[in-house]
Amino acid sequence: MLCLGTGEHPVILILTKYYHADSTKVLESSLWRSSDYGTTYTKLNLMPGTTIVVTNFYICPTNKKKVILVSSSINERDQMLFISVDEGASFQRQPLFFTVDTLLFHPKEEDKLLAYSKEKKLYVSTDLGRKWTILQERVSKDRIFWSVAGVDVDPDLVHMEMQDSSGGFLYVTCLIQNCSDKMVTAQFLGKIDQNSLAVQDDYIFVKVTTGNRTKYYVSYRRNEFVQMRFPKYALPKDVQIVSTDENQVFLALQEWHQMDTYNLYMSDPQGVYYSIVLENVRSTKQPEENVLIDILEVRGIKGVFLANQKVDGKVTTLITYNKGRDWNPLTPPATDLNGKPVNCKPPDCHLHLHLRWADNPYVSGTVHTKDSAPGLIMGAGNLGSQLVEYKEEMYITADCGKSWRQVFEEEHHILYLDHGGVIVAIKDTSIPLKILKFSIDEGRTWTVHNFTSTSVFVDGLLNEPGDETLVMTVFGHISYRSDWELVKVDFRQSFPRQCTEADYDSWRLTDLQGERCIMGQERSYRKRKESSFCIKGKSFTSALTAKPCQCTEKDFTCDYGFERAPSLKAEGDRCFADFWHDPDSPPEDCHLGHSYESSTGYRKVVSNVCEGGVNKQQSSKQHTCPLLPPKGLQLGIKGQMLAVAPGDDITFIVHQEQGDTANTKYQVDLGDGVRAIYRNLTVTDEPIQHRYEKPGVYRVTVKAENSAGHDHATLYIQVNAPLQEVHLEVVPIAGRNQEVNLTAVVLPTATNLTVFYWWIGDDLQPKLSLDNSVITKFPETGEVSVTVQASNGRSMVQDTKTVRVFDQFQVIPLSFSRNLDQFNPNIPEWREDIGQVVTKILAKITGIPQESLVTMVRPGLPTTADLYVLPLESKPAKRSVFVDKRVPAIKQAFNENNVSFIVRGGLVVLVTLADPDSGQITRDTSANATETGSQGGMAGPGVWALALIFVISLVAVGAFILYKFKRKLPGRNVYAQMHNEKEQEMTSPVNHSEDTQNIIQGEEFIDDDLDSQTLGNHSGVVLSINSRELHSYLTS
Repeated sequence: MLCLGTGEHPVILILTKYYHADSTKVLESSLWRSSDYGTTYTKLNLMPGTTIVVTNFYICPTNKKKVILVSSSINERDQMLFISVDEGASFQRQPLFFTVDTLLFHPKEEDKLLAYSKEKKLYVSTDLGRKWTILQERVSKDRIFWSVAGVDVDPDLVHMEMQDSSGGFLYVTCLIQNCSDKMVTAQFLGKIDQNSLAVQDDYIFVKVTTGNRTKYYVSYRRNEFVQMRFPKYALPKDVQIVSTDENQVFLALQEWHQMDTYNLYMSDPQGVYYSIVLENVRSTKQPEENVLIDILEVRGIKGVFLANQKVDGKVTTLITYNKGRDWNPLTPPATDLNGKPVNCKPPDCHLHLHLRWADNPYVSGTVHTKDSAPGLIMGAGNLGSQLVEYKEEMYITADCGKSWRQVFEEEHHILYLDHGGVIVAIKDTSIPLKILKFSIDEGRTWTVHNFTSTSVFVDGLLNEPGDETLVMTVFGHISYRSDWELVKVDFRQSFPRQCTEADYDSWRLTDLQGERCIMGQERSYRKRKESSFCIKGKSFTSALTAKPCQCTEKDFTCDYGFERAPSLKAEGDRCFADFWHDPDSPPEDCHLGHSYESSTGYRKVVSNVCEGGVNKQQSSKQHTCPLLPPKGLQLGIKGQMLAVAPGDDITFIVHQEQGDTANTKYQVDLGDGVRAIYRNLTVTDEPIQHRYEKPGVYRVTVKAENSAGHDHATLYIQVNAPLQEVHLEVVPIAGRNQEVNLTAVVLPTATNLTVFYWWIGDDLQPKLSLDNSVITKFPETGEVSVTVQASNGRSMVQDTKTVRVFDQFQVIPLSFSRNLDQFNPNIPEWREDIGQVVTKILAKITGIPQESLVTMVRPGLPTTADLYVLPLESKPAKRSVFVDKRVPAIKQAFNENNVSFIVRGGLVVLVTLADPDSGQITRDTSANATETGSQGGMAGPGVWALALIFVISLVAVGAFILYKFKRKLPGRNVYAQMHNEKEQEMTSPVNHSEDTQNIIQGEEFIDDDLDSQTLGNHSGVVLSINSRELHSYLTS
């Protein structure tokens, strides 16, 4: 049912359909027309003598006189349109050569429209459907968009998602005059996910899934696409756009750990950087993978939203007046339906509302608001500590949620007439009705009206076009086999005159705390006096005044990378930087010669119009963009294929995550003798294209270099095989000639017959294995690149890690407070960021250079880590033994609980020693350290024999020294330390001799005259022998 025109006698068209009982197939339809607004109806006979079925009809949004009916013959053999230019008074038949699925009128030009066929083809007409031209084939349904006025330059531009010949999906545009394959323009480089294209206002959205990770991209005002920046470890499973008005994106994001809730995020004006505004909003999955999220924008007053939050199984309703910056529960009414006081007092009891959309487009949802009735909200819900699904009492507010009244005990369908001057309510029930209720004083009193003498099953409510109307139609049926019943209800006779200015009062918008400055301004609205019975009419405007306010702290919200910490109440509304975010780091597009501001942690709420006063962004620091060395250089192939066939055309893609690009030189080696040098390679569209004619393995390298530094990326191309995904797990620090485990974790895990290729260092000959783990040794110190590729059928991926090899270093096992486990997504990137945070904090506390500390977080739960203390670059004198004082300082920092950081919501995570009573593990793999092997925690006979020989040698050397220098050595400790390569565990601590006079502390050089000396260490067990025990040991 639709209304046409806005004149004195608007036209109503009603389409009725008769469905087959066992299918959704339409067997019969009827079209009815009324030109006296429902007083009388005429059945239209489109083709006399022929039975046709009208499946749908469309009305031109810019000229409602133009109507198109989509129809077919009873056997669906003949497809046709019926076109009217006089509000349905007459129709012209137009045969079709395709089957229409949907029609889409141009938003500005009334004779242009698109048709999507059931064969997935897209057609265009420029003469109101009389002639059609095919635009494209293999187009995705509901992913077709006309140009947006004021954003797209050409009004004839069409945005669409289409499938290419390889089966992938692309975002392309074309002009309706020529949309052949050669004339379409790919607006996004590479393939996108199916059904991911969305064009809304200033923004275009797409998403791309690679492996198990999905990335979301946005284009603002048709600029190039940029990856949308959510909090780093949100790891979204799904994103739903809520709104894109007022130069801001409001969206709901389901994070990796959420099942039936989403988090709400607000963007900057470009739609790139997102900050969280509300967590755990309830969601419900509908058929066909549709998701309903309990968030409702209150129409009529910008910035006001209602949301249902689900925490620990309880659902509560919250309201915001400043676009998500602050949320509060709804205030319960003071009295019930009968005027008696209610037993519902905050903070234990509040009002909660159902926020469901109606399946029937002709009835209201559970909450009803309207642009022409600001402040008027009517909804179904209950009082209590949480929302109850089966309770649907009706409540109303006329001051935008500050105060509420109960009006009904059961849910009703609501219709606002005359700018909310008349509120009509009909009970939502499955039984037939003959009465409705209406109120002319914002729901304070209600009048019962018999709209029919015979009860009908109500199917919907329809009001005349225009907010000023006082005429409505109730339509339904007497029985399930009867024809439609339409009843016209006219309230114009209830009001004797038009309202004048004397009939209005004003009311000021305030939030629940009584604050008048909302979104940076004081706003007042007109309200009809309770004693005035008059018609507001077409000329009525609700907005009265708007006065800007001085800015306060409440006009600012947290910037990207910052969050408020509700658990830290003493900090108030302070925004804390997330552990992964460095606010002082230059942005990715920061070029030499430019400047940037580091964030203070705050940004003004978008569309907030406050002036002067507090400026939380004013203290931001101005920085000059330095010449940054290239970092995060990535080398890939268009199409994501690492394995290709001989003769295939390959396009290499170079991406640089950080650092300067304008002043950087890129040296490319394609591995088969072809080399090239590029400038600005990552910011220009100049492709690197190549073709390998012979099968084999080719190492492709790109070196990015400027005066500040360099970076390189390596890609191994296998001619004859393709790509998947793998993560390489390896310790970041290893000892020379020490066995190191390399493990490849393949995603998805259910892969079969996977072959692993291991490249260690610069060796072009990889090690091959069917096992995802190999053992290797690094014979030389320095940095060693390790690359693994996993191949499964025609899929292949790679990962690369760099291992730093030393002769000697120390390892300190760490643990975290258990509250970190719930935020651990168990992915390598998260572990790396946590490790960097711990290293940075520890370096700041102890003063130890950050470069000499490495924290590696281990996979799995509970979350644990190893702290590597690397050797200092300075070397001691030959006749001295170096004693490192850094380890005691590190242990002291952990023992005093000084190492902690904050994760989401202000949760403090404490980092401690895994075993405070144990010493650190020292790794010495130098040439003069004795090598021994071990299994588990016990040394074998060979180890004890070597230890015995070592001790005898020690006694001989000691006797020689005594003879040579004639000095007495009071006590001497011998350390032999061994480590199990499979498990980095601390064993028994070293026992020092009771006679040792000098306790070695601090960082000093100790001469040979001192009483203790480190002689060597190995992997496995810690063996401690002192001079008092030598005799009993040798004689046992």
